[in-house]
Amino acid sequence: MSTRPFTVHVPDAVLEDLRGRLAATRFRDDSPRRPASGMSATYLRELVGSWSAFDWRAREAWLNGHPQVLADVDGTTLHVAHLRSSNPDAPAILVMHGWPHTFALQLDFADLLPDFHVVVPSLPGFAFSPAWGDEAMSEQRLAELMHTLMTDVLGYRRFLTYGEDLTANVSDLLAATHPESVAGIVVTHAHFLTQDEREATTDPVERAFYDRMGEGWYDQAGYAHVQSTRPDTVAAALNDSPAGLLAWITEKLVEWSDTPKGDPAAVESRIARDRILTEATIYWATQSIATSFRTSFDGADATIPPVEVPAAVFVQRHEHDNPESVARRFYRDLRVFERLDEGGHFTVAEVPAAMAARVRAFAQSVGVRHEDVMS
Repeated sequence: MSTRPFTVHVPDAVLEDLRGRLAATRFRDDSPRRPASGMSATYLRELVGSWSAFDWRAREAWLNGHPQVLADVDGTTLHVAHLRSSNPDAPAILVMHGWPHTFALQLDFADLLPDFHVVVPSLPGFAFSPAWGDEAMSEQRLAELMHTLMTDVLGYRRFLTYGEDLTANVSDLLAATHPESVAGIVVTHAHFLTQDEREATTDPVERAFYDRMGEGWYDQAGYAHVQSTRPDTVAAALNDSPAGLLAWITEKLVEWSDTPKGDPAAVESRIARDRILTEATIYWATQSIATSFRTSFDGADATIPPVEVPAAVFVQRHEHDNPESVARRFYRDLRVFERLDEGGHFTVAEVPAAMAARVRAFAQSVGVRHEDVMS
């Protein structure tokens, strides 16, 4: 298993084709009496106009200011941003993205941790990591892949781990099944009880939280149902229409960020427009929207044992009432439990400075030593 340097470069022809398709976009007005949505026709027109004039080469240069490699790991290839600290004694942290974002959305956070060795991989089938073969992209498989990347490929004996969205479970699994390697876990998407556990609990606080989450799920889950049952059909449309792709991705950034609802453009107070367009351009240039859906139809498969390593749980705003009792049962060495005043689903992208400070304090409390970091 080895690594080789990687530089982002989107061919001119791809960018020219993109601009031509954007110029030919056939816009529609909002439907009357449409269900609540994170996207509106007005905001989409604004974004498409900005994307047409977007200086991708400047963003590409910014991306390439972050050292990147392609790593051969257990028969697949992973694209990885690997930001080494100038201090060899610095602790290491694995920072994983979810869906629909990519590694790029985590880099502002990584930049604020120069006193860490920061590893930000692209999941298989996302961005510049090719999809793997016919094997299901299970949570357990992803956890093992990330463990091998960090230890056998990059040489970190011990490290911190962080995941969002679909990699929250991956991070939990990594910490639970490899406590010898994980010095601590940082959590903003705290562990959820299984369906059987939810039905069995008699705790009124726990019941109220899961009831609230369940009540809103139907209105929010249309994307997940389509991606898990008709992935290739919707991918055919999104892979051909940049405006459609932009709407599909941005809707989730709008709905899941910690911003006032009803004004889609408010998302830019947390995730700036150039960051949104960077995500869309990466998906478009790599034609990876279809392979990103693998996480939807391969599904969550793992039973996750309790985590015994030191844990810091920062409850993001969308789960503001997530019960502390559940966290304490699952994270057996819970050092920090804090309900955030700011920051939604994309926590480290939305409030990177605040989260960098919290991660730094937690790492200092855990006390990772130089001999713990490098093998």
